[in-house]
Amino acid sequence: MIFTDQLKNAWDVFLLFTIPIGGGIPAGVVLGNSRGLRWADLLLVYFLSDVLLAIVFESILHAFIHYGKKFEKVSKFNAILKQSFQKSTSNLNIKPGPFNLILIAFGLDPMSGRVITKAVGHGFFSGWAIAITGDLFFFLLVMASTLWLNHYLGDGTWTAIIITILMIGLPSVIQKVRSKKHDQTESKI
Repeated sequence: MIFTDQLKNAWDVFLLFTIPIGGGIPAGVVLGNSRGLRWADLLLVYFLSDVLLAIVFESILHAFIHYGKKFEKVSKFNAILKQSFQKSTSNLNIKPGPFNLILIAFGLDPMSGRVITKAVGHGFFSGWAIAITGDLFFFLLVMASTLWLNHYLGDGTWTAIIITILMIGLPSVIQKVRSKKHDQTESKI
């Protein structure tokens, strides 16, 4: 009976984790924590949601590649995506080794990470291993922040809302600050 309750709790958290955007992580962490799932359980459930994502998204990715060979618009989209990656990494002096690809997946999401690993030649297993590793590091950061804030606030709803807002808004704030500093540095030169 206890095992089936834990499976149901894990299933409910898994469903939240499969939401590829927004508040899935903080809401799932708060829900899992309130239902007695340990951090290691949450990590395992999140990993399994990434495995499901890999299976589903890989099919979509291969459809884009396949239809890119048959349809000009899809082919142009694929070419633009490749050029975009090459331009952004050449400006940053990033070589697409596994560590840098993990950092890209950490900073973006596992789907973007997989597209990029595919673009640089990684197959299904190595590409998803890289993308999922970056995503798991991101998950650990968000999970730790969520658990800490939930402990401090004692309110799971506000914790999930605050962490979701930070997840969505903080990267753009950091980008604006960096851009402003870069502009100030260039104006001094």
